[in-house]
Amino acid sequence: MILASPPPLVCLDPGHGTPPAIGRQAEPIGPGSGVLKIKDGGGASGEAVVNLAIAKKTRTLLLRRGYRVAMTRTGPVFSYGNGGNIARAQFCNRQHAALMLRIHADGANDRSLRGFATLYPAWHKGWTDDIYTRSLKAARLVQAATVRSTGAADRGLVKRTDLTGFNWANVPAILTECGFMSNPTERRLLQSSAYEWKVARGLTAGSAAFISR
Repeated sequence: MILASPPPLVCLDPGHGTPPAIGRQAEPIGPGSGVLKIKDGGGASGEAVVNLAIAKKTRTLLLRRGYRVAMTRTGPVFSYGNGGNIARAQFCNRQHAALMLRIHADGANDRSLRGFATLYPAWHKGWTDDIYTRSLKAARLVQAATVRSTGAADRGLVKRTDLTGFNWANVPAILTECGFMSNPTERRLLQSSAYEWKVARGLTAGSAAFISR
């Protein structure tokens, strides 16, 4: 008797939500590194709620497509570990996720800035060399699908060396900046259920395109 393999799992990481007392602590930016970075800077005003709302909608759509889904948090604070970026990456690693999808929104002093961007890990031997190529492919597909779904300004792909959640990941990992909370028009969109569903549809379509490859 041949047992069927379980469906692929997507690990959703809605940004922020770490308790402030823990978030101000620091952790190594990568395995064996002496460079420390704050666990959670708190994000833009109102961002944590938006991130979770989009993640829950994305979970619904992924489940409808037959994928399995794990989430680092399903409420105001993280469900596992201390809420730091290492703990989030290790949670997704333990799930053997086909993709770690980190969901965020942006903020800036310039209130005119708007649009959608996807971050991916830079190549770093011993940290991200095993996930670099797949993460870049996922970033391209998710960025394109979500821009199509939302009509948001395309801010493109951003390579990052300094994100702890990337450097500790052993599974393909990307981070989406779904718009600017600091832009009044985009903030209203991100806080509307209809637009959050558009974002979720794009995230789902892009994730599915990546996994199917």
